[in-house]
Amino acid sequence: MNFFFTSLLAILLISPFSYSQSNCSKYYPFKEGATFTYTNYNKKGKESGGINYKLINLRNDGKNEVITMSAKIIDKKGKESMDFAYDITCDGNGISIDYNSLGNMMLKQFESMETEITGTNIIIPNDLSVGQKLPDSNMNMKISMGITMEINVKVINREIIAKEKVTTPAGIFDCYVLQVTSVVDMMGKKMTTTSKSWFAEGVGMVKQISNGKDGKTENSSVLTKLSL
Repeated sequence: MNFFFTSLLAILLISPFSYSQSNCSKYYPFKEGATFTYTNYNKKGKESGGINYKLINLRNDGKNEVITMSAKIIDKKGKESMDFAYDITCDGNGISIDYNSLGNMMLKQFESMETEITGTNIIIPNDLSVGQKLPDSNMNMKISMGITMEINVKVINREIIAKEKVTTPAGIFDCYVLQVTSVVDMMGKKMTTTSKSWFAEGVGMVKQISNGKDGKTENSSVLTKLSL
């Protein structure tokens, strides 16, 4: 169970960023049909699978642009192990990732049970700079299964800490570095990770590294293919 939620947190943190065709968002994709492929690596640096993203169903809700992020998790044998989707909204100043659709995705395996999801959206503004602090986010999930299981996910200490050049199989990129701390509290048992994500305006998230509480690398992801 802990591995399940750790993997999903990594997915949230490496969601691709890309320049919008409508110029609504600088650092998140708002173009139908755009695809991103990431290769994942374990703590020993060995390939452990990947994630394929595709942007679908761009629409206007009357005030803002909304697009659906579709994702497929690929295991180390190259087989699809999970698929899910969640909504992203752009108001012209930046984007907001819907905590409710994310929560429903994370609780997909409990869909036959009674669940309750509360929280705040993940915000990424268009204007970024080194030293900038971004709003924290949280999500609380309750699952009734005779007893009530409660899971709280916090994404805190979100800060742009540097601007660096990064090379991946997809190219060479000038990137902002976003550092965050993620805390999963499941029935009183806490799991903390610190992650750094490198992303480039007009291209996407190109690299991500997650470290455990001891500071050692737990997993990483690299952008290997993209089609905008």
